[in-house]
Amino acid sequence: MKINGVHIEDTFAEAFGMRGTRLLITGENLKWAYHGATALTGFATSVIACGAEAAIERKLDPSETPDGRPGASVLMFATSSKELATQVERRVGQTILTCPTASCFGGLEEGDPIALGKNLRYFGDGWQASKVVDGRRFWRVPVMDGEFVCEETTRMLRAVGGGNFLILTRNSQDALAAAEAAIEAMRKVPNVIMPFPGGVVRSGSKVGSRYKTLPASTNDAFCPTLRGVVKSELPDDAGCCLEIVIDGLTADDVRIAMRVGMQAVCDRGREGGVIALSAGNYGGKLGQFHFKLREILAEGGVQ
Repeated sequence: MKINGVHIEDTFAEAFGMRGTRLLITGENLKWAYHGATALTGFATSVIACGAEAAIERKLDPSETPDGRPGASVLMFATSSKELATQVERRVGQTILTCPTASCFGGLEEGDPIALGKNLRYFGDGWQASKVVDGRRFWRVPVMDGEFVCEETTRMLRAVGGGNFLILTRNSQDALAAAEAAIEAMRKVPNVIMPFPGGVVRSGSKVGSRYKTLPASTNDAFCPTLRGVVKSELPDDAGCCLEIVIDGLTADDVRIAMRVGMQAVCDRGREGGVIALSAGNYGGKLGQFHFKLREILAEGGVQ
């Protein structure tokens, strides 16, 4: 398959089952809501070392938030229910409780409940108070700028993490331009995040390492500087490879985001320096979700 001169490898992205939640962060204005949301999602690119994968999903209009203030929607994913609950409570306690004017609410209507403000309320040292509105309990914790308002629980769903595709280009400038175009398009898709810096990762990994203490190591087959000393997967004219990783609330959400992103890359075409699209997988042995690149693009009407 070729689209606009871009070769689409006959391969698939291998993704994994995860647990996911949505949090709504509000503030006195959008700037302070984003200060809180940005801190909350810091150091949350990969569950390999960060405990969670998280990012801002989108901006929220005051009409979309429980307290009628501007805000940000955040998606957070982890490998287990216990780890997600731990990460939510720690991150909200350290970044939203501490952020001037910020409040935090659950953003999902379905799923299993996990603690949000349920335990953080004790920071109020006995002065905390609660109120139930339409069956939802909210806690008001006294802080030095007034009150920290936090819903008692949020909800957690079975989700999908690790959808991905690789962009193979002539050089790093072409790769960045193509990746930025993909991310711009994918951020319009609901229910997904691209958790790495700017949505893009340069250090794609393979399972295992020659060093026993490392669970993952550099994906040498796609490293241009190792061409000639390893079994390279790079075309002869490819000088750079960047990866985009997608986490979503459902497999369909991930498929849609992958299609939108890959189409944006293909729109740049061979003239834009894009040589091929590929994906990261482990032979289909580790992840239960297999996203076939050609199949996904064909779903969008591409032949």
